[in-house]
Amino acid sequence: MIDILNLALPYFGLIFIGYACGKAKGLPESGLAWMNFFLLYVSLPALLFGIMSKTPFAELNNPPFLIATTLGTVIAFFLSMVAGRLIGGLSLREATLAGLSGAYGNIGYMGPGLALAVLGAKAAAPTALIFCCDSIFLFSIVPLLIELTDRDHPSLLHAFGVVLRQIVQNPLIMSAVFGALVAAFHIPIPVALDRTIQFLQNAAAPTALFVLGITVALRPFKRVPWEVPGVVAIKLLVHPLLAFGLMLLFGPFAQPWAATAVLMASLPPALNVFVIARQNDTWIEPASVAVLIGTFASVVTLTSVMWFIQSGRLVFP
Repeated sequence: MIDILNLALPYFGLIFIGYACGKAKGLPESGLAWMNFFLLYVSLPALLFGIMSKTPFAELNNPPFLIATTLGTVIAFFLSMVAGRLIGGLSLREATLAGLSGAYGNIGYMGPGLALAVLGAKAAAPTALIFCCDSIFLFSIVPLLIELTDRDHPSLLHAFGVVLRQIVQNPLIMSAVFGALVAAFHIPIPVALDRTIQFLQNAAAPTALFVLGITVALRPFKRVPWEVPGVVAIKLLVHPLLAFGLMLLFGPFAQPWAATAVLMASLPPALNVFVIARQNDTWIEPASVAVLIGTFASVVTLTSVMWFIQSGRLVFP
């Protein structure tokens, strides 16, 4: 268990350091703008590009794994939408953001670094594939449902256009796609460029976790909306169980791949849930509360999953 804590505590420690700094210093939120830009457009894309470009393309060609992991995310999304509608009486627009909270884990900020730390280099390919497929699904279904609830743009064609534009303009998705192309065509990366990418990769996780802590600290709330605990429970408990069952159903898969799927499904709600809620002026405070509660609760749930993996108790036949 000490080994698990040694792996997990630096990640949560950086979040708590950011949280403490956010509470202690009265700096304006606008100061996070460039840090968020660096994460979204520079360091995290470099991390995903590096993972994909250095993974043999044959390892990326695994349709059963893609179907299984994406199906788990799809089920978690719609379960969270239903929970939001039934428990909180949310509108379809609000329930869409609740669905995002229950399905979109911190696969960008925490996922790659944590998976590689727990499972080693063999987790690189499944981590990148899960990130790409989850992102493509969630960044398709969420804007589609949001657009369909927008009375100013009721056209289905317009909605699909918005979805396509968001996918193409997403730097994380496109960097992973470019990395896969480099791997597929065996394109050599110049040494200087490769070292630059490595510098950026190394900066991704610490910066992301620190920013996550600060952002959570700057989101005070007066109450916990009724639907939030249910949505968080789906994300932290139901989603990993779904991933585990689907790995057995669609398998067999290599142990590192199946374990990576469960680990990625166990991650807390992503900070981007709050960002997207604010962009759409919908379910803003509950999204902030879901990220806060989910992050703190995952200290127990995510660490437990890591212990099951490391101790060999999470075995896939």
